[in-house]
Amino acid sequence: MIVKRLDEKNVLIRSHYFPYRNRRCRTKKYRVLVGIGGNVGDVPKRFAHLMIYWRRSVIVDVRESSLLMKNPPFGYLDQPDFYNATVAIETNLRPVALLNYFLHTEKHFGRKRLFQDAPRTLDIDILFYEEEKIEQKNLIIPHLHWCERPSVNIPLSTMQTIGLWYNNR
Repeated sequence: MIVKRLDEKNVLIRSHYFPYRNRRCRTKKYRVLVGIGGNVGDVPKRFAHLMIYWRRSVIVDVRESSLLMKNPPFGYLDQPDFYNATVAIETNLRPVALLNYFLHTEKHFGRKRLFQDAPRTLDIDILFYEEEKIEQKNLIIPHLHWCERPSVNIPLSTMQTIGLWYNNR
């Protein structure tokens, strides 16, 4: 269900798990903000399955999710529009272990890495991990250029508890 048409190319969408808010007490040690995206197949349905997958997981606790955003691709432009959202989670995993868990999750949901910015079933990016700053070959936190991407900022602005990451940047 379309919530708001931002312009002729960008739309905010409400679905069963987007937005979502978990009011249970904290159960894990670290707070993490992730961005999810995809543009192959029925992405809103896949995102719902991802939320169910994560809610059943002992690895992460989903705390909150944004509205979905449908937007044009950037980088490689000859591909379908993307769906994007932001999700606040908690975990006991440290950043590299969490990245490996997310790479496994992407593969579970059919992700194939053909080339940079290629169409994808699911992309999971660690945007923020607590207040940590990490610069490694395969992991940079905070995620590069997050603040310049409407596909991150607009969904993030629809979350109720964005102050943990967004207001302090």
